[in-house]
Amino acid sequence: MNDAAEVFQPLQAEDPTVVAGYRLAARLGAGGMGRVYLSHTQGGRPVAIKVVRPELADDPAFRRRFGREIKAAQRVRGAYTAELIDADADGVPPWLATLYVPGPSLTEAVVRRGPLPVPAVLWLMAGIAEALQAIHGAGIVHRDLKPSNVLLAADGPRVIDFGISLSSSATSAYTATGSAVGTPQFMAPEQASAGEVTAATDVFALGQTAAFAALGEPLYGDGPSVSVLYRIVHSEPDLSLLPAQLRPLFAKCLAADPADRATPAEIVAWCRQRLGRDTDPGTALAVWRDVTGPEVTVPAPVPHPTPVHTLPALPLSAHALPLFAPPQPMPRPPGPDERRSRRRRNALVAGIVTGSALLVMGLTWAVMDAADLLRDRDTSSKSASGASGRSSSGSTSGSSSGSTSGSEADAAAGEASGTGERSDADGENDRSGDGSRPSAKSSPDASTPPRAIAYPQEWFDEKNSVSLREPVAREDRKGDIRFVCGTDRCSLESDKSLITPLFGKPGATLDSCRTALKGAESHDLPLAAVAAGSEICVKNPAGDIALLVVLVKSTAMPQDGVSFLSADMTVWRTGRA
Repeated sequence: MNDAAEVFQPLQAEDPTVVAGYRLAARLGAGGMGRVYLSHTQGGRPVAIKVVRPELADDPAFRRRFGREIKAAQRVRGAYTAELIDADADGVPPWLATLYVPGPSLTEAVVRRGPLPVPAVLWLMAGIAEALQAIHGAGIVHRDLKPSNVLLAADGPRVIDFGISLSSSATSAYTATGSAVGTPQFMAPEQASAGEVTAATDVFALGQTAAFAALGEPLYGDGPSVSVLYRIVHSEPDLSLLPAQLRPLFAKCLAADPADRATPAEIVAWCRQRLGRDTDPGTALAVWRDVTGPEVTVPAPVPHPTPVHTLPALPLSAHALPLFAPPQPMPRPPGPDERRSRRRRNALVAGIVTGSALLVMGLTWAVMDAADLLRDRDTSSKSASGASGRSSSGSTSGSSSGSTSGSEADAAAGEASGTGERSDADGENDRSGDGSRPSAKSSPDASTPPRAIAYPQEWFDEKNSVSLREPVAREDRKGDIRFVCGTDRCSLESDKSLITPLFGKPGATLDSCRTALKGAESHDLPLAAVAAGSEICVKNPAGDIALLVVLVKSTAMPQDGVSFLSADMTVWRTGRA
């Protein structure tokens, strides 16, 4: 599978386009737990997003186990593992994100080119064994190690889906209905017979996976699952078809008794010893280049169709200088002729500036005198109008031309004196019912929306709270919004404020929140359906509105005291106390 069109399949109608803020670029495949998609981090690094199947997502027991294993898998750090970077067991649906490995799976490589040569098998076993050391060191048993869960990067294998690919308990491998949890061809005897699953179980699966790479087919053959599992439990593996130099190691990995199997550390040492001088990194890269084939180009990140919630850029001060300004050359001292020319030029500029200043002052006084004359005439006109009274229609007595002239003069005087009073299209000034000018402070423009104030990365836990008025972050529980976690759920709660989630495309606005809050009645929002990127609207009794954009939610293990939520918050305040 070297063609990018085969590796990266286009999204189908039933596929989501966004999962918890990750925009999906292509399909990567599907497995027993769900579908896998290509996405990217905000910095552009490719990641694989696995989305859980709906029937598993509806099982509360699966969600609890999935949450526990996510927490454990986040501790795994190894050179030969695909690191888990993000996940949410409470998402709708549950999902997880691992770093994307650009390379085929072991299954794809063997199907494409046939069995691997002995040096490649040794490198493969050493890399998988080192990955198992990291996985077991984090307290995890993989339980589903198989060729499709081993990706072949340009610098060696990567083990994926460690401890998170099964939907039943760790010791349940075969049910009464005959459905095997995992892949029958790569199970250990104790796993196939519903016995205790330990780290040695993964070693048996490593032997089977490496045997597949060396043979090009499963060691215990194909056929119905029941038949394969019976052979694994009741028969010895046939090692005669494997390369002779590999048989001793395979015998140690595939021992029936888990106590007799080699440890991952012993496997690494054995492979290194057999490789000898071939352990040189250049030799390893040459081996893997033949196995993995040419690299494919990863699709670019999907652009955001709507603006993301970020703080507005701060304007650069006129006096601010760049942090890393390039060095400027030292000025050359002026000569005698240049100094005389500069003095004449400075004198000329000073004269022009002085003359300009005097001209501006004169014009200013002239405008002020004209404004005074206009105000005096307007006052006289108003006095005369008051003496003559008003007609029954409410218009000022006198000719229409005189009224228009007075209005124009009044507007001109207002503009000249800097009051900025606005005139209507029909010539009438903005005035209150009694004819007085309205104050900007007492009568704000109702059409002007309140100013948005951003509060990035607000933190919610069970000890603090958040208010929509200053101070926003509170160390007590008296704010407008509280984070609450019980034994069965976590939620955002408030005594008096309305809380409602937003659905649909990201990029909510004040109008979006106003619309969503019109019919809202709840002061409580369960967080089971909330994930990174979810948007929540809140309105307090004063009419202030807040938009929360969830950044991180951790609610999988409330009993351990590690539950919290962080979100970017934007607040629109009404001005009412």
